[in-house]
Amino acid sequence: MTDLDTRVTAGRRSPALHRAAPALLGFAAVRALGLIVLALFSAARDKSAYPLLTARWDSLWYTRVAELGYGYEVRLPDGDVHSNLAFFPLLPWLERLGAAVSPLSYADAGFVVSALASLAAAWGIFAVAEHLYGGRAGVCAVLLWAVLPVGIVQSMAYSESLFTALAAWSLYAVLTGRWVTAGTLALLAGLTRPVGLAVAAAVWTAALAGLPQERSERVRRVAGLLLAPLGAAGYVLWVGHRTGGGAFGYLDVQAGWGNGFDGGYAFARFVAAKFTSFPSALAGLGLVVGVCLVAWLYAACLRQRQPPALLVYGGIVTALALCASGYFGSKPRLLLPAFPLLFPLAVALARLRVRVSAPVVGGVAVLSALYGAFWLNGSGPP
Repeated sequence: MTDLDTRVTAGRRSPALHRAAPALLGFAAVRALGLIVLALFSAARDKSAYPLLTARWDSLWYTRVAELGYGYEVRLPDGDVHSNLAFFPLLPWLERLGAAVSPLSYADAGFVVSALASLAAAWGIFAVAEHLYGGRAGVCAVLLWAVLPVGIVQSMAYSESLFTALAAWSLYAVLTGRWVTAGTLALLAGLTRPVGLAVAAAVWTAALAGLPQERSERVRRVAGLLLAPLGAAGYVLWVGHRTGGGAFGYLDVQAGWGNGFDGGYAFARFVAAKFTSFPSALAGLGLVVGVCLVAWLYAACLRQRQPPALLVYGGIVTALALCASGYFGSKPRLLLPAFPLLFPLAVALARLRVRVSAPVVGGVAVLSALYGAFWLNGSGPP
């Protein structure tokens, strides 16, 4: 065994939190920067930053579920119906629990859940990346996830942070052979967002890749397989029963919001329409570049030979985000849980000297904080 192998082995035997500490501290610093810039930017516009994080757009719908339960809907003049059945229940359940055991309001509880979940997500991303590529790449993966342009969502009372935490730790459990844990976390991810089925698919992909001969191991894998889809499937079937729409009732609820899956046709038309005039053509070009970058990153994941579970998970999350026919401004946010796409960049960044990588990450963090503040102070939902 070489000296390097000895150091790596010794490092992985050190406490998990100790190894993850640099990543978590870096993540917390980026999130603090984002919140400070948001507060200053909002104050300059005579606004309060906190309601932007907890009491607008989807966060309002989650708190209404927590407070009133399901059944609330808004009928629009064009006949569309926005039903709160579109929102999966785990985050509202946690908001209700937080309000029940503390003096926090539902919105406050949602903010706390998101803050804690974002740290858990950062730790999970580090654990997966460290397991595959080493601790330095793990730190870089977390920092890249933190400085994404839409990283401010990690601090909002939205479900992205909670979902990413559950997905990351489920994938880590898959990689380390903890099948019941992987299935349970996939179940919970399925109760958090519709894309939870991507986590279940990842568990199935790994568990079915050669069933072992040992009986106890087979039993654990089968248990993971059975548990993984129960969250998403259970909620979708419950919505179908409640609405009378059967197995497709949830799709009808989403259609009321203008959401669906058309293979990217509506998004392609939206992008093409940007090129009809010069100012909007710049936005259209930016969208094309963004989509090409996402496709290149996924191709890099394939070249990197990531484990099949990660490729399946990242591929499904990416496909559902890009090929949905709903509100196009949310697509960057929908891509936020697709953290395996960052691993090729993380490995490349980890090879650089700190005096080179630190200014790059710091500069991007500042730009991300400014963009997040501008974005949340806009008129449309993220």
